[in-house]
Amino acid sequence: MPTHASAERRTEKLDFRISPSAKAKLQAAAAIAQQNMSDFVMESALARADEALADRKLFLLDAKTWKTFQAALDEPVRPMPQMKLLLSEPGFFDSDPGK
Repeated sequence: MPTHASAERRTEKLDFRISPSAKAKLQAAAAIAQQNMSDFVMESALARADEALADRKLFLLDAKTWKTFQAALDEPVRPMPQMKLLLSEPGFFDSDPGK
């Protein structure tokens, strides 16, 4: 399964300086993950970038899209029997591990 790090051809270069202790920590973590340091750092940085981008708080919409969005929010709730059934079942953390 391709990861962020290997999904496309690498044609760009990114250089930065780090302390010896930071490098040692990254090398140790990469070794534990059974990756080379370059892949480990890139996958870690891309995962953090995904988190940062997903946490955006401001979404700009033009007037027409905003009205459409508000209309969707104002719609009555649709019955969802399968969701209701799913939510009525015990979850993974609800089960007793001793049973």
